[in-house]
Amino acid sequence: MPHMAMHGLVLSLLLILLAGGAESFRICAFNAQRLAQPKLAKKSVMDTLVQILARCDITVLQEVVDSSQKTVSLLLQELNRSDKTQVLSSYQYNDTDDVFAREPFVAQFTLPSKILPNVVLVPLHTTPKDVEKELNALYDVFLDVSQRWQNEDVILLGDFNADCASLTKKRLNSLLLRTKAGFHWVISDGEDTTVRASTNCTYDRIVMHGQGCQTLLRAAAPFNFPRSFQLTEEEALRISDHYPVEVELSKAAQGIQPFSWAILLLLLLLPSQLG
Repeated sequence: MPHMAMHGLVLSLLLILLAGGAESFRICAFNAQRLAQPKLAKKSVMDTLVQILARCDITVLQEVVDSSQKTVSLLLQELNRSDKTQVLSSYQYNDTDDVFAREPFVAQFTLPSKILPNVVLVPLHTTPKDVEKELNALYDVFLDVSQRWQNEDVILLGDFNADCASLTKKRLNSLLLRTKAGFHWVISDGEDTTVRASTNCTYDRIVMHGQGCQTLLRAAAPFNFPRSFQLTEEEALRISDHYPVEVELSKAAQGIQPFSWAILLLLLLLPSQLG
């Protein structure tokens, strides 16, 4: 991994599987803004984070800054768990050209649906100065994973920094993931994924590919946790300056056993260059 020698390490990816709903399941991405032990020491922060994470069946939690992994352990103590969910396979993308500040860690999950029995998640947290380059390279990651696992049902998600000063609308619309057929940006360009009232940017995204994903898609939107939990802006910023983004998929087939309460963690130590 080319960047492992850089100063500091970031525990930048935490994939959490929790209880599936009776009729649908949610896949979410959340930049928790430099999440570390001192932040979780505040009870209000811990309680709100647990509420946010417990809403989703699979969550990509980004910007966990703690090489000791104790922050993750603290979160796990507050969340129920079992071993009834399954990751079919996973790998870290081989970034031979050193394009990514944080090489994508890819995982394939089972899902409780006959129409879509499994799905691939490709999380990415871009660095603001190289947003366009990294997002175009994400198309190569898609090709790599779809060929490796023969799976076209792929969800690319995370803090893409895909708006405002980091990426103009013209450059956004010229991305390979916008011009190639089959990719659906389900978080609309006009959505605000930032907590501060002074900003209105769609940094965080979910991009879906594959007929199975499209067939089961119910809804996609940022989750305005300050409004849902009746927090002031100041209180919300203690959690993060980003909203989670989420996609809700239906369970089209009846009689499928829903997810029990479960957590599956995929942890990745990556460089601490944060955007």
